[in-house]
Amino acid sequence: MFLQWALILWGAVMVSVLAIGGFFMFRKFMKVLPKKDGMSKLDWQNYYVEASRHMWTEESKQFLEQLVSPVPGPFRDIAKHSIAARIGQVALEKGASEVTREHCIEGYILATPPRDYKSLTSFLDKQNIDYSSYRHLLNQS
Repeated sequence: MFLQWALILWGAVMVSVLAIGGFFMFRKFMKVLPKKDGMSKLDWQNYYVEASRHMWTEESKQFLEQLVSPVPGPFRDIAKHSIAARIGQVALEKGASEVTREHCIEGYILATPPRDYKSLTSFLDKQNIDYSSYRHLLNQS
């Protein structure tokens, strides 16, 4: 009797783990699919990271590390890459010669999904980071 329940529990755990893994694999697959312009979301992220690599100063790199600090460790590198891509895009579109703190704040807000705005603003408030000039970006959702 115990062995049957153990097998049923093990089966339920395995199905749950496989479903969670499949969900994340599907999300990653959707990012790799090309859009109308022929490039995928990941292609664009890589493009903006490479195009803005020379613009990053030590101060802006440290600020990016501070911004991604609340992200759990296993996901931090991926989050850092996508946020850096968005920051690079903002800096390139503004024709900047280097990535500034303002570019980092704006890119961080734009890279964050609207569902996470509450935790984003509480983190910025705890860090005493002034984002008042970018509040309009938080209201566009």
